[in-house]
Amino acid sequence: MKLAVFDFDSTLMDGETINLLAKAYGSEQEVSEITKEAMAGKLDFYHSLRKRVKTLKGMPLKQVCEVCENLTYNPGAKEIIGILKDRGYKVVVFSGGFDEGVSAGQKVLGYDIHFSNTLHHKDGLLTGKVGGEMMFSYSKGRMLEKIQILLGVDCSNTLVVGDGANDLSMFQYAQKKVAFCAKEVLREAANIIIDTKDLSLIKNYL
Repeated sequence: MKLAVFDFDSTLMDGETINLLAKAYGSEQEVSEITKEAMAGKLDFYHSLRKRVKTLKGMPLKQVCEVCENLTYNPGAKEIIGILKDRGYKVVVFSGGFDEGVSAGQKVLGYDIHFSNTLHHKDGLLTGKVGGEMMFSYSKGRMLEKIQILLGVDCSNTLVVGDGANDLSMFQYAQKKVAFCAKEVLREAANIIIDTKDLSLIKNYL
């Protein structure tokens, strides 16, 4: 058995779910400012995620689902997942984003399982709080290690694909480390770099 792990936002999906939700709800400017703080190193992933989700307080859950049902996926996403599954890979998605988005993506792209975060809601409205399995910068690496132990898959049979600093923690557990249209911090840790927006190019490295 082999294992392929993908990030979701800006890797399988074209864009960031939190930005699309903020745009739909009218908190886009606030989220943009928080993102800038995080990019400047003033906020870690955990605190930036909590601050951004807080701007969505009061957003109808129905509206969240509508946004997530209409996500745009990067070229080659469905193709490469199909190729990997045909070659005996289990395909997993780790996302610092939200269940609503990655669940919708699973229906379209066909990956095997996903791990992400949950937007808390009450009476059909978001509370502005978030929790889940992917809340910290180290979460993806920790989860990948557990899955490898469970499935009996080692580093040499693991492929990971991501675009940002939040994906760094899982790179240490994989032999094939793909930086896809990635930020410099991840490119430096990768041994496969793809700058063309076409995920199907990964097949050249299998």
